[in-house]
Amino acid sequence: MAVSQILTDNGASVTLWEFDSKICKQLVEERKQEDKLPGFKLPEKVGVTNLIDEALENKSLIVLAVPAQYLRQSLLKAVDRIPENSIVVNLAKGIENKTLKRMSEVITDVLKDKNVTVSTLSGPSHAEEVVRRMPTTVVIAGKNERKNEQLQELFSNSYFRAYKSSDIIGVELGGSLKNIIAIAAGIASGLGLGDNTLGALVTRGLAEITRLGIVLGAKSETFAGLSGVGDLITTCASRHSRNRYVGERIGKGEKLDEILSTMTMIAEGVETTRAGFDLSRMHEVEMPITKEVYKVLFENKPPGEAVWELMGRELKSEVWR
Repeated sequence: MAVSQILTDNGASVTLWEFDSKICKQLVEERKQEDKLPGFKLPEKVGVTNLIDEALENKSLIVLAVPAQYLRQSLLKAVDRIPENSIVVNLAKGIENKTLKRMSEVITDVLKDKNVTVSTLSGPSHAEEVVRRMPTTVVIAGKNERKNEQLQELFSNSYFRAYKSSDIIGVELGGSLKNIIAIAAGIASGLGLGDNTLGALVTRGLAEITRLGIVLGAKSETFAGLSGVGDLITTCASRHSRNRYVGERIGKGEKLDEILSTMTMIAEGVETTRAGFDLSRMHEVEMPITKEVYKVLFENKPPGEAVWELMGRELKSEVWR
C-alpha cells in the first residue's frame, strides 16, 4: 500500500491486487487496513481489485509486494496474464527456502517465457514511515541500466529518493540477510543487553553477510550501501521492525510458534534464517551469528547460551572475508 501512495503521488495510474476477497472489500469501502498500517488511508485514485486479470490489464509496470515464500505461487497464478515487455519490480526481502534462490531468480524462473525486465527495490523503507512521507532513500537494482534509470524517475519524489545499482545479487542478499541479524538484535534486547551489544551485532553481522555475498557473486561495496548497512541499521534498531520484534520476544522467553501465531504481518527473517544457514553450509562460509540464530529459532537453544557461544569463539583478527 505504501508503494501505491508513492506512485500515485508521482502521477501514475495504480491498481492494487488483493488476493483476500474480504480484505479487498474492506479496502474498497474503507480505504484502510488498521491492523497493518494504522491511520493510513489508501489514496482514492488507487484502484483495488480481487481479480488478477483486472489488476494486470494494460499494465507496463508490475510491482510485487508478496512475501518471499509465497512469491512463486502468486506469480504462477498470474503468469499467463503478465504482458510482454513489462517491467517487474520485486519488493520482497527474502530467499526461497526450497531452492535457495533470490527473488529475482524466482521471478525469472516463473516468467522465463516472457520478455520482461526484472528489478529489485530495497533499502531502509518501513511502510509505517513511508506512508507518512518521511524522507528516505532506496536503491533499485537490475541488469538493464536504461530501465533502472526509468524506475529511478518513476519512484523518486520529495520524500522517496531512489539510487540505481547493477549489483542485483548484492542488493537482494543485503536486504534479505539483514533480517537474520535483526532477529539477533531483538534477542539481545529481550535479554536486557545494551547498545554495545547492538553495535557489535550490526558490525559483525555485516561482516558475515558480506562474506557470503562475495562468494555468491556480489560486490563487497554494495553491502556498505543502502541495501546493506543502511537497511541493516534501520531494521536492527527500529520499533517498526517485525524481525527485531520476534527476536525481542524470544529473548524474553517466548516460543517462536506462539509469537508467529499472534502476528498479522510476516517476519521474513524467520524463514530467511533457514535459507541463510543452508547457504552458509553449502558454500562453507563462516556465519556464526546466523548459525546461533538458527539454533535458537529451530533447535530450541536458549538465547543466553547462544550469546555466550558467540563470545567464547576462538580469538582472531577483524576481517571481512
